[in-house]
Amino acid sequence: MQRFLDRISDVYGANIVREGKRDDFWMLVAFIVTFLLTRAATIWVRRSEARVHGVRIRDIHVHHLVWGIATMLVTGYLALAHGVTGPVPAALFGAGAALTLDEFALWLHLEDVYWTEKGRHSVRVVIVTAAVAALLLVHIDFWSNVLRALRLIVPG
Repeated sequence: MQRFLDRISDVYGANIVREGKRDDFWMLVAFIVTFLLTRAATIWVRRSEARVHGVRIRDIHVHHLVWGIATMLVTGYLALAHGVTGPVPAALFGAGAALTLDEFALWLHLEDVYWTEKGRHSVRVVIVTAAVAALLLVHIDFWSNVLRALRLIVPG
């Protein structure tokens, strides 16, 4: 296992850090993790009998795209107006983008269609966005090196 971790560290250093893609990488990681956690949380809330049913201000349900837009606006402003960059602002921007695109169908249809067939547009947009980002921002060599590293621990 240590050999695998060393190899992944080498791949990260060679393909991400030295290529100047560190912030892009953490934006993508945060995007994917936030999307998965958000979907898991919304499924849990919907299926559970918990008293938690999303954020409400008075009688208005505040969709998570609102928090995503706010996060992207703040991190975008800090980056552009004040030069605040690095893995943390990049990850926050990626998280905000995931929260926003997870409800893409809401802004496409201008109605809450999250749990309907139309709501699947959001999932498709997130998958395409993550795939394009993975290919463009992190580039194909990184993933082929990761697959080679996985062969060290998974018999092929």
